[in-house]
Amino acid sequence: MTEALSRSRRRKVSAGLPTFPWDTIAGAKARAAQHPDGLVDLSVGTPVDQTPQLARQALAASSDAHGYPQVWGTPALRTAILDYMTGRWGAPELSETCVLPVIGTKELVASLPAQLGLGADSTVVIPTCAYPTYRVGGLLCGARVQLADSPDEVSGQPDLIWINSPANPSGRMLSMDQVRAWVDFARATGAVLASDECYGEFAWDAEAVSVLDSRICEGDVTGLLSCMSLSKRSNMAGYRAGFVVGDPELTSELLAIRKHAGMILPAPIAEAMRVALRDNSHVIEQRERYQRRRAVLRPALEQAGFRIDDSQGSIYLWATRGQDCRQTLDWLAQRGILCSPGDFYVEGPSDHVRISLTATDQQIVDAARRLTGETPRLS
Repeated sequence: MTEALSRSRRRKVSAGLPTFPWDTIAGAKARAAQHPDGLVDLSVGTPVDQTPQLARQALAASSDAHGYPQVWGTPALRTAILDYMTGRWGAPELSETCVLPVIGTKELVASLPAQLGLGADSTVVIPTCAYPTYRVGGLLCGARVQLADSPDEVSGQPDLIWINSPANPSGRMLSMDQVRAWVDFARATGAVLASDECYGEFAWDAEAVSVLDSRICEGDVTGLLSCMSLSKRSNMAGYRAGFVVGDPELTSELLAIRKHAGMILPAPIAEAMRVALRDNSHVIEQRERYQRRRAVLRPALEQAGFRIDDSQGSIYLWATRGQDCRQTLDWLAQRGILCSPGDFYVEGPSDHVRISLTATDQQIVDAARRLTGETPRLS
């Protein structure tokens, strides 16, 4: 077969995907970088603070990983995950068949619809303002993607529903009643309900709850998946350390597929995860860091004419100046500040931008000074 013929028969999967969002703000980033005092990049959610020493030590101590690890992770890791879900998130007592480590939750979000066997005759429901990878996951398997923020907005019979609280990008948080309504709806329609809870440790103005909270699921995890990550909780984004917990029928099916695909969490990462999940002191310290930065940046934005919407949780501020988000992107770039335009996260135009707290204390102070002309004190 000639090379040209081979190309003609090959389906280009990426052709159906949107442009990678961050590629569209390269110009704004270049303008912001020209600021005399340098760029303050508040466009991405990548942690800037150090990975806890205990996780790094565990990683190093486990570096003699000469054998193949298990896709299912180690028994010790599975136990740590279950203890974390029960002790921190009020989940019922579950068996280890309900647990599956994953190579970062973005990978899970993108691959879950396909791994659940969804296709062109399937429907994936995602929030109207959402992390782009929910949509990408549906597109990759050819499913129909429907936008909805409550069960009343869903038409037809969905196959997979994504909810996210605290939400990326908006920081919106779902109440216990709202999460319970999604659980009831998913069970009534037979849909899988996947709850992205990666920002759960960072709740400011409301209580973060898990879909597996016994007060919500009443001890029954059928059809439910809680997706968690250590990227933000423990500053381990570079480790690609995540996990999913829930319906054992679903996690067992995912495990079987991932065994064949070789989607394996490296053994040193698994051990670092286990140690980090057993410690809460570093999580408290990180939460306090973000709280201090939020207390500086939010009033500075408001003083500069922004309105902050939602933002009850997560590590972002969902801000608007009442103009198209690309104009706000440019306005901030002129001041050496880079943000994420809201049209990354919604269908059509947006007048909001996402401003991240993932910058050093000094950078947050610098951003506030550029917004107001005053140098705030970071307490």
